[in-house]
Amino acid sequence: MLQELLALAIILFFLIRLGWQFYKDQIPKSQFIFWLIFWFVAGLLILFIKSIDQLAARFGFSSSGIQLLLYVAVALIFYFIFRLRLKVARLEKDLTKINQAITLSSATDNHKDYSS
Repeated sequence: MLQELLALAIILFFLIRLGWQFYKDQIPKSQFIFWLIFWFVAGLLILFIKSIDQLAARFGFSSSGIQLLLYVAVALIFYFIFRLRLKVARLEKDLTKINQAITLSSATDNHKDYSS
């Protein structure tokens, strides 16, 4: 029970910080909503951890509910890292195209200056 209260206190701290950052216009509304939902879901999962333990046992998992949640969280993190790497690769490709276009444009402008 002490661990659950400590975890909920930490989540409350993060929610207060999140609200403060949104109030000071340090994060956009979309990120605020995403993190608000994330921390509320995390709080609900902590509140219902005993039920999650029972659910994990019912489905035949040998680990506790918190370990099952940890496995799911790690899998989600790897998925988000994968998505982020795809987005970075796409941005690098777009930047390369923009750089090539600017270079070609300035090369043709310089060529016009020399031919005059």
